[in-house]
Amino acid sequence: MAVIHETTMVPTKVELLASWLPTRSWYRGGTGPVLDRVGGFRLDDPDGAVGIEFMAVTDSSGDEPVTYQVPFAYRGAPLDGAEDALIGTSTHGVLGQRWLYDGTRDPVVVAQILALLDGTAQPQAQHDSGKTDESVTVVTPEIAVPALGSEPVSAEDGSARTDIMVGARVPGSTAIVRINRILRPGDEQSERAGAGHVTAPWRLLDGSSVRGVFLSFAGHAED
Repeated sequence: MAVIHETTMVPTKVELLASWLPTRSWYRGGTGPVLDRVGGFRLDDPDGAVGIEFMAVTDSSGDEPVTYQVPFAYRGAPLDGAEDALIGTSTHGVLGQRWLYDGTRDPVVVAQILALLDGTAQPQAQHDSGKTDESVTVVTPEIAVPALGSEPVSAEDGSARTDIMVGARVPGSTAIVRINRILRPGDEQSERAGAGHVTAPWRLLDGSSVRGVFLSFAGHAED
């Protein structure tokens, strides 16, 4: 069970994101993001070594507000071979220096995403230790969700999402998990929901609440 510490991080996660987001292919705001934390949830690492948080932030620097999703991996040491996935480092008031990564490239995070879609992991509250987040809904796919193999995590960023490839690299055996980087309210019934999906709420800047698809299992690629 992850323990949520009531302490400081310097720089904060939002400050790190303000520098990192404009470097992403799916970023649509201005040169200087103006960010508000508006939602998210956590997952537990069974080994207790990696913190896992799915954070929703709204950027109001552009013509229209855009809400982005970033899966974070919090580590106590650098992850070998993941330099390109590093969002930044921060000093935690209790745990000391932490390395914060884009979780779509972190094998511990990806393994728990698969467990979530398979129904064997439970979403956890973003700010309360040991509390299941009942607002997160998981629709498990009708086809089997594969386990993460020993190969490095392979992920590709697009204009609005990141696709994580899982399984053997042979035709019909590679499964795709899609992380929606740009969150859109009310998309549960669209094709973007995929064969299985996870929906969660977030807060609009006017204080109202909406929900949409954070991630989905898109089945097997036919490459």
